[in-house]
Amino acid sequence: MGKINLASTTVVSREQRLGTIISWEGDALKLVEESGYSVPGCTGKKGNGCKLCEINGPFTQGSVCSEQMVECQAGNVRGAVLIQHSPIGCAVSQTIYNSIYRNGLAMRGLPVENLKIVSTNLIEGDMVFGGIGKLEQTLNDVWERYKPNAIFIGTACATGIIGDDIDSVASEYKEKFGIPVIPLHCEGFRSKHWSTGFDATQHGILRDIVRKNPKKQEDLVNVINLWGSDVFTPMLKELNLRVNYVVDLATVEDLAQMSEAALTVGFCNTLSSYLAQGLEQNFGVPELKAPQPYGFAGTDAWLRGIAKITHREELCEAYIKKEHERVTPKIEELKKKLKGVKGYVATGSAYSHGLISVLRELGVEVNGSLVFHHDPIYDSEDPIQDSLAFLVNNYGNVENFSVSNRQPYQLYALLKKVKPDFLLIRHNGLAPLASRLGIPAAPLGDEHIAVGYEGIVNLGEAILAILKRKKFHEDLSQHIKLPYTKWWLSQDDPYILAKNPEIIYQD
Repeated sequence: MGKINLASTTVVSREQRLGTIISWEGDALKLVEESGYSVPGCTGKKGNGCKLCEINGPFTQGSVCSEQMVECQAGNVRGAVLIQHSPIGCAVSQTIYNSIYRNGLAMRGLPVENLKIVSTNLIEGDMVFGGIGKLEQTLNDVWERYKPNAIFIGTACATGIIGDDIDSVASEYKEKFGIPVIPLHCEGFRSKHWSTGFDATQHGILRDIVRKNPKKQEDLVNVINLWGSDVFTPMLKELNLRVNYVVDLATVEDLAQMSEAALTVGFCNTLSSYLAQGLEQNFGVPELKAPQPYGFAGTDAWLRGIAKITHREELCEAYIKKEHERVTPKIEELKKKLKGVKGYVATGSAYSHGLISVLRELGVEVNGSLVFHHDPIYDSEDPIQDSLAFLVNNYGNVENFSVSNRQPYQLYALLKKVKPDFLLIRHNGLAPLASRLGIPAAPLGDEHIAVGYEGIVNLGEAILAILKRKKFHEDLSQHIKLPYTKWWLSQDDPYILAKNPEIIYQD
């Protein structure tokens, strides 16, 4: 990985930077070995020296795109406005993101408000004659209506096809309004996985908002997150450190002061990889190179990594000792209640690695997981951030480990194979399928639920609550019909259509 290039307004996609894949099957150990963190690839370099072999499916049943990830990040910055330079259909997800934004503000104790996202509503004529006029009118309307501290301009597939020059418009209006006006190139076809949209937002913030002449704050820690509850403030307060939550729910000033922090951490390497490395490479803010803060082993190492950079080792060891003594009796009780229970995790990749670690701390059997993509390496290229290897080395292999970008028809066969008692899921669209199979699912709306020592307890209690509803889901499964043919329901291989696409065209 070379230096993150902030001279360009366009982010390099995940598949180009990291060798990201969206379809694969095997076990976790095999994926670790093929990802090449510790095994040099055919070029002799670390990481994606050899490209992972990917199973290319013949169709996509459903997914999301990079533009939506820009909505859920740039659109969630307080005091800023996101303009979607797109057809109105791309704005359909504003409804759900507004709900998530308001809930997130409430959980953090912040004033509850609605999102400020505006669409330029491109139509057929704009595809022929261009949409720059509508973009300029929208910029003027946004300025008059909101007087924001920053304006993001997100592109869409339609914008990319007609080639509207949003960079020039952003530059012109930045000077006119005297605020950052940030172009975000996030056309859905730019990358096969939506997480490139996280990187596009973070690239724009690094270029146009982060303060170039920072005054260092030695007790400030950037915490890259989404909308989760405030679990990091109590943890880092024990080390006399302050939290600067970014990107979601942050103010424009919170984003600007990222260059003044002592270091940057995250709860999920998928989300934090690009921004943390961008801050390190371009502003000298070190990224924490440590396992993710899940389970005893991960949380211990994460805290010690922070303490080493900020010179707070004694405070850290005292906190770790205190927390181990506090939560261990609770976890032992949970392990008794969860004995013999089998779970399944279907979430983003690095987040899944953390959740499985916590489940195994609780004694829950996990012999299967579905991750929505896989990054063979993260932007730092540091093996200590190989969260999948950390899971395998500390908690053992996961024998049925699948990569699939949210395809319900494949999840059916995967769940049929491992027969879990419950499902942990991050994207709610798959939870109804599990219910139809009689499997209760927990959609983890608060993504911080399993973080840290208290997270082990939180997740154990959440699972017990899920299992109380198991009978309801079993009854439900007796009275529904799945929307698939008998032939598909009889298949054991979820990737059979990818391996044999000619089957689709047979009578």
